[in-house]
This record gives sequence, C-alpha cells and structure tokens, in this order.
Amino acid sequence: MYEDTERCVRAVQSKDERFDGWFFTAVVTTGIYCRPSCPVVPPKVENMRFHPSAAAAQAAGFRACKRCRPNASPGSPQWNERADLVARAMRLIADGVVDREGVTGLAARLGYSVRQVERQVYAELGAGPLALARAQRAETARLLVETTKMPMGDVAHAAGFASLRTFNDTVRAVFALTPSELRSRAKGAEQSPGGISLRLPFRKPLCPDNLFGHLAATAVPGVEEWRDGAYRRTLRLPHGHGVVSLRPTPDHIACRLNLTDLRDLAAATSRCQWLLDLDADPVAVDEQLAADPELAPLVAKNPGRRVPRTTDPDEFAVRAVLGQQVSTAAARTHAARLVVAHGTAIEDREGGLTHLFPLPEELVGLDPETLAMPKSRRSTLLGLLGALTSGEVDLTIGGDWDRARAQLAGLRGFGPWTVETIAMRALGDPDAFVATDLGIKLAAEALGLPVKPAGLTERAESWRPWRAYAVQYLWATGDHAVNRIPA
Repeated sequence: MYEDTERCVRAVQSKDERFDGWFFTAVVTTGIYCRPSCPVVPPKVENMRFHPSAAAAQAAGFRACKRCRPNASPGSPQWNERADLVARAMRLIADGVVDREGVTGLAARLGYSVRQVERQVYAELGAGPLALARAQRAETARLLVETTKMPMGDVAHAAGFASLRTFNDTVRAVFALTPSELRSRAKGAEQSPGGISLRLPFRKPLCPDNLFGHLAATAVPGVEEWRDGAYRRTLRLPHGHGVVSLRPTPDHIACRLNLTDLRDLAAATSRCQWLLDLDADPVAVDEQLAADPELAPLVAKNPGRRVPRTTDPDEFAVRAVLGQQVSTAAARTHAARLVVAHGTAIEDREGGLTHLFPLPEELVGLDPETLAMPKSRRSTLLGLLGALTSGEVDLTIGGDWDRARAQLAGLRGFGPWTVETIAMRALGDPDAFVATDLGIKLAAEALGLPVKPAGLTERAESWRPWRAYAVQYLWATGDHAVNRIPA
C-alpha cells in the first residue's frame, strides 16, 4: 500500500487509524516517522515519504514520533492473511527467531537460502531481517524502560542487545531520547512490581464476546482460567515460562505479563497478539462477509469478530484430538487429566494456574490405558504425538499451511473437522472452514443455508478468504458459552 501515494496521503490527512501498521509516514523536514493516525497537524504532501515498515523508516534515517509512537501500532494484517515466504518470515521474526538463531536460523526454518530470504523480505518491507529484528528490540527496550525499574544494563540484556553501548545508540537513534530520558518521560506510566503491564493495540471494531468467551469456555483447568474479568493462562517460552492476564477494554487489550526471563518479553507479546488475532483488519473482513444477505444481519449486530487462536500450536492440536466427538466440558476434563499427570508445575501467586501444558515429548510415552476415551481416539492421539515429536508434522508459526494440512490429513483418525479446526486456530489460516462442525450445521439450517458440507462449502466460496471469520459469525447464532464473556 505504501506505493499508492494518493491513498496514503488521504489516510494521513483524515488521521484514519484503520491504516496504522499498513504503512508509516516519514516527514523529511522534521526527520521523524509517524503512524497514519498521528494526532499532530499533517505535514505538507511534498514533505511526506511512505515506508512499508518502521524498520525501513529507521534505515532511511528517520526517528520515531514521540506523540503517536508508531512502533506500538497494530502489525500489518498481511502477515496473518498470507502463507508465502515473506509472511512466514515476519511471523517468525515477531516470535524472536532472528534474535535467538540469527538470519541463518530463520532461513533454515523457512527452507530457503539466507540470500533468498533477505532479498524477498527487503523487497516487500524496505529492510532486511536484521533491521526488522533491531526495530523489534528497540520497542521491547522501550516497554521495559517505561514499565519497569530495571537497571539499564539488565534492560539491554533482556531486550536482546549485545552490549549496553548498542542499546544506548539504538534507543537514541530510534526515539531521539536516551534511555534515562525515556524513563523520565514515562513517570506516569503504570509500573507494577514483579510484572510488566502494557497495552495491546487493535484495529476497531473489536467484538470481545466470542473471542474471550471461547477462550474462557474451553479453558483447561490449571493452564487457563477466567478471573476478575480477565483471561489468564500459562505460557511456555524460549527462555522459561510466564503467566499472562488479558483483559478487554474499549480501545486496547490490557496485558499483564509475569515472566521468569525478561528476554521472552517480545515473544510473549507477539504470541498474545496472535492468540487474540489483534492484527486483523475487521473492516475488510466484515465488508466482504456483509455482502452475503444471510450473513449481513450477523455482521451488523456485532461487527469486528476475531478468530480465537492459541499460544502453542502443538498444544492446540492435542486438545483438538481430545475434543473429537465430545462436549466442550468433556474435552476440558480429558486435557486437565493430561496436565495434572504430565504437565510441568509452576507457581502462580495471583490466581489458580498450576501447570504448563505438557510438550508432545512429555506425552509420547504415556500409557494409553490411562486415557478415558475410545481405543480409536487413543490411537489417533498417540499417532499425533509421534508425528509432532519426529517432525513429521510441522505446526510452527512459520510453517506452510497447505503442507501442514496435508501432513495432518495423512494421520490416522484425522478428518476434515480436526484438520480445519487446527488450521483455523493453531495455524491461523483466515480461510479455514469447518463445514462438518455441528454448530455450523445448526447455524446453516437456521439461516436457510445448505446444511450438507459439500453444499455449504460451495455456498461459502463468496466468503473467501475470510471463511474462518464467517465461522465465528455462524457460531454466534447458537446459545453456547463460547459466545459470551463470563459474568
């Protein structure tokens, strides 16, 4: 979009927050870059330059606006809508792969050469993987400086900088302030002992009902809970574990993180944004779905529905198998038994969370006789665990959606419902469609849509590539706990 100058100018002049994260506006006379919705008086058109990423603006010599904080805008929805090389690379960079494994590790995960990855990422974003990771480190550093009282040396280490000098130089270059000045300006910001509080932005509108309702209704005891108006869960992270609390508000998601290792801040934040589908473009989604006369009233009633995802794809795949042909309550019970028997115990001083969900490696040797489920489903679960452990099935955030579907479909006991459910909530495919789901069949019957999967799939062609969002609107027609936030 950043190449469409006329459209970008209109967005900046109207301060349209829907385009935050789509592109960034650099002003040659001031040397700063902003998000489109920046509240200051728009610059003259001849002084505007448009960049596809904050990293590209920084590489061009511009510093972040102190007023609108462009680095804190929602991410581009493109990286959640697409499954090509660049989109997969962006999801992995957001998860901190470049900081942990370098560009070589990123390329290895994607199955391409370093040169190919760098060339394609730079072509679309105006900056390479290293520059994008540097911009992310700068934003992580800002969060730690403003929301904690950590010494600056510890902040630099936690944010992923190799040295205190590099940290200082980067903060000055990006924000035109020293770290100490950043902290002084943030005296009014919320600082919480033992935790980090931040705001997760999203594009409006957002309907929290099905999003938080689904997470709360399917929460596995010990791993997830709904407490005091917030969804809480444990997180397994690259350097340790954490506990997150996510509370919906009208203009942001209030996020509180307690981490055993602050180096995991960027990864934890990225996974929470992914879990709640916060980078989505609800206007584009709803506009297309509302063109269908049967869906239009549903969209008009509660626009901005998101797809509830997961913070751990392997965990969700296991839970999807446990949920085959049983009620939501039964699926939670099966999962809770696995957690108590095989999960890693943790301490949660603020609530009732007790465990991390067990890894496939921790479950692969379990005794099938201990599973209170039919023999065929036991076999399906053990087959999945073996495939995940061996690498036969790749559900990682940077994986290929089509290949993952094919890998899952090749496992015994995996039908269309299980494959598409995992594609929708674990892989994040916005076009996943569970035509065989009972709730979808009941909704289709109530709306006068075809009930048989083949007919409904054909009818849903006009909803593409947003069929996963259409599923959320169809589910909302039923009287189920997943459709409402707990009282």
